[in-house]
Amino acid sequence: MIRFTSRFRFGARANPYIKAQKTLKVDGKEYKFFSLPALGDSKLNHLPYSIRVLLESAVRNCDEFAVTQKDVQNILNWETNAPKQIEIPFKPARVILQDFTGVPAVVDLAAMRDAMKRLGGDPQKINPLCPVDLVIDHSVQADVSRVPRAYEENEKIEFTRNYERFEFLKWGSTAFKNFLIVPPGSGIVHQVNLEYLARVVMEEQGYLFPDSVVGTDSHTTMINGLGVTGWGVGGIEAEAVMLGQTISMVLPEVVGFRLHGKLPSNVTATDLVLTCTQMLRKRGVVGKFVEFFGPGVETLSLADRATIANMAPEYGATMGYFPIDHKTIDYLNLTGRPETKVRQIEAYLREQGLFRDYKSGNDPHFSGDVLDLDLASVQPSLSGPKRPHDRVPLAEMKKDWTTCLNNKVGFKGFGIPQEKQADVAEFTYQGQKYSLQHGSVVIAAITSCTNTSNPESMIGAGLLAKNAVEKGLKVKPYIKTTLSPGSNVVTKYFEESGVSKYLDQLGFTTAGYGCMTCIGNTGELDNEVAEAIKNKDLVAAAVLSGNRNFEARIHQQVRANYLASPPLVVAYALAGTVNIDFDTTPVGTDKNGKPVFLKDIWPSREQCSKAVEQALKPQMFRDIYSKIAQGTERWNQLKVNKTDLYQWKPESTYIHNPPFFQTTELNPKPVQPIKNAYCLLNLGDFITTDHISPAGSIAENSPAGRYLKSKGVTKKDFNTYGARRGNDEIMARGTFANTRIINKLVSKVGPQTVYVPTGDVMDVFDAADRHMKEGNQTIVLAGQEYGSGSSRDWAAKGPYLQGVKCVIAQSFERIHRSNLVGMGILPLEFLKGENADTLGLTGKEQFTINVNESNLTLGQTYTVETSTGKKFQAKSRLDTEVEIEYYKHGGILQYVLRKLVKA
Repeated sequence: MIRFTSRFRFGARANPYIKAQKTLKVDGKEYKFFSLPALGDSKLNHLPYSIRVLLESAVRNCDEFAVTQKDVQNILNWETNAPKQIEIPFKPARVILQDFTGVPAVVDLAAMRDAMKRLGGDPQKINPLCPVDLVIDHSVQADVSRVPRAYEENEKIEFTRNYERFEFLKWGSTAFKNFLIVPPGSGIVHQVNLEYLARVVMEEQGYLFPDSVVGTDSHTTMINGLGVTGWGVGGIEAEAVMLGQTISMVLPEVVGFRLHGKLPSNVTATDLVLTCTQMLRKRGVVGKFVEFFGPGVETLSLADRATIANMAPEYGATMGYFPIDHKTIDYLNLTGRPETKVRQIEAYLREQGLFRDYKSGNDPHFSGDVLDLDLASVQPSLSGPKRPHDRVPLAEMKKDWTTCLNNKVGFKGFGIPQEKQADVAEFTYQGQKYSLQHGSVVIAAITSCTNTSNPESMIGAGLLAKNAVEKGLKVKPYIKTTLSPGSNVVTKYFEESGVSKYLDQLGFTTAGYGCMTCIGNTGELDNEVAEAIKNKDLVAAAVLSGNRNFEARIHQQVRANYLASPPLVVAYALAGTVNIDFDTTPVGTDKNGKPVFLKDIWPSREQCSKAVEQALKPQMFRDIYSKIAQGTERWNQLKVNKTDLYQWKPESTYIHNPPFFQTTELNPKPVQPIKNAYCLLNLGDFITTDHISPAGSIAENSPAGRYLKSKGVTKKDFNTYGARRGNDEIMARGTFANTRIINKLVSKVGPQTVYVPTGDVMDVFDAADRHMKEGNQTIVLAGQEYGSGSSRDWAAKGPYLQGVKCVIAQSFERIHRSNLVGMGILPLEFLKGENADTLGLTGKEQFTINVNESNLTLGQTYTVETSTGKKFQAKSRLDTEVEIEYYKHGGILQYVLRKLVKA
């Protein structure tokens, strides 16, 4: 159950571990803390460091109510308990948001305040009880590129487009306590978290305790590289944490990943993380922690570790954790953290047994077999063309590309007939004639927190650009080249190292500071390029230094998307095609007509490290981040009314009062069976949250586009689905609107389905809307890893608003399953070895599931009856007792709201 009080319960209920409370003196100041060594339990010495953080939280928050002594003992006995799926509570120290997910979170809080008042409670109870940091980083798009100071024009467009959203967020910063907003133009949330926001050790009410964070973006895990425990959750769950809820989680297994040796001089951190991602996907680490150890860890910079930690969602783990060691302390000093704070951090962590010494040889115990990687074996690599874990060694790229053209349509295939593979589309651009073929690069983007937080990788791109320009190489002007750094610090060290002008000359001008191409904020291709692709139905390519490359995410006209290091992004921009073997084919010709190979311009890892050492200074971080609180001129010009309750604007197409709480009653109604439900979609494997709730552009004739036009919004002002997440009317219409979604109920790829009662084919939203008007319940059938990808709460909110009552899948991605529960949608799994196809289900049946108050228990298996007489078993994925309570209340926020009213 939940206890809503102040953050610390000292004095409210006695902590049974009060004897473990100790004092620590640093620089003459005395602090209290709950000492893990004072527990006197030898098992502590063998616990993975990530589990020790969970243990400290349980000890500190133990009140025999929300957290019990049994919970503490369960964590201490991790080695025997981890395989048993035992539930534990965890209370994160803080919450971090980005604006795409932060806006709907603040919308929900504002709507909850309205509901609190309607139900007779105090609206001020709806206030964050822990620090909440929101970084506005997802709104900027690369509308303008390849010109000097493009970022200024894009920021201007960003403010014009998103004025209502920014105004709303600024209201939130005045209405809610413990709420910090980092304004637009500051950088990417995870890089800002790494360089500035992360506390590493929290200090509150005279107590010290480890920093920990949950975020509404799956790549929150990047902070694991700094030794801070953190992972992505749905916006729904994050809101509950803000309001005092502990996270109910299964005590995770921890997979040990041993690193040894040293990376070759031609290899980047990107190559390393793509290798790790492939290995961990093969191992299977969904729902598990991964903890890195071994002598190889010491050879990696903090930025390299952060790159690996960042892609935990891609390798499927909850976290990819690097314990704190001397490299962490060095990084805190490098990024300009106050010296007294750094001393406090190190002293506390050493006292707690949370400081890692890799030379000691005292490695913790892990779950099962340890993975092992010799860093010397890592090769230059890319991943693609459609999934981040499909790694391709650079040396095999040309061969793999040909194979993908020939393979039938799938994750590694485009199904291009042999007679079409040599097709050429000729076009004129800026007065010159050019041609495109399958594999032609039309987007090359140095983007994403994964890599822009890594100075060596970024400087590597700059040095390669310098070498290329000096040899007279150029990038074709029709290629959309962009640079979107994760913080303004990148620009500082680019200027200091002298590489900015070379990147500019190749078209990699700074388009903005934020999450751009990787999230789909690519901007439009030039018309000439778009028409050439369309006329010959070409498989054009994008190469980006991102972490996600799902189909239609980067750009709807670009089918092949490859993840690569920043230097490789520049290399492929120069080559103009992914259909190239860099060992045998030159990347271009120099001023004298001589061939230039990639090896001729590639900077070594040692050269990059030396350049970083000379260019990167702590004062850069201090100068940049000291201005965060001041805000930008445009941000400061936003004027808002300081009111406790938000004044909703009915005409707004950005911010809308959602229906989630408008009819919430003080007590929930009993759970009812799902009866004669129709199938809204019958989906296959690896349906991502991008398929369910796109973040990119809004098609003019889509349900959302038609709705916007009905409100007087012109096509040029549609903006993106991501930017309009504060409006439920648009997001409900945008659910299952991805142009590349494959629904077995219809013959064509795209966002349509069959309205089963009549057999009519229509847009998914229109079918859902018709079902709801006719009083029909609906379900979704799906395959493996349903809901993988970004931690997008609208991928659960949208189906809820479309009337979906249950999703039956072969397996679920961790965060998405939690989000479905959070919205009161029942997640069920087919039994092992079964799916819709093996059971002979077409999706044309009606489905009855006799779920009710009396049979809502953990591990429950339900009989699903169909209108054709077929029956099958499906297992409930309500994984904890608390989740069952959430489901009974119709969702987590309804549960929290009712508890707060009665508190």
